[in-house]
Amino acid sequence: MKRAFKATFIADNSIAHAIAVPEGWSLMEGAVKHLVPGIDADCGGACACATCHVYIEPDWLAKLPAKKDTEEAMLDFAPGVKSNSRLSCQITMTEALDGIVMRVPKSQQ
Repeated sequence: MKRAFKATFIADNSIAHAIAVPEGWSLMEGAVKHLVPGIDADCGGACACATCHVYIEPDWLAKLPAKKDTEEAMLDFAPGVKSNSRLSCQITMTEALDGIVMRVPKSQQ
């Protein structure tokens, strides 16, 4: 069995959804499995819709891999994009990300 690590999605109303995401899964996969509100993942993780858009808390940004061109292109279609915007389907859970915190945009709730 894979190890799981903690990820917290904070809704616009400040309700935190702390979940366990297995190592190797995307943050989006964990959010969908745990029914995190606002993470719809309409494309199933194919980086084709931006319905898994999140704002990564600043302390975690340096631990993430750089955005690929496809992620940048999809974020162009997301409302309310900020410098800390990411698509949770493009972030793979690793031990280094244990405890990651992100916010779900108001537009997705």
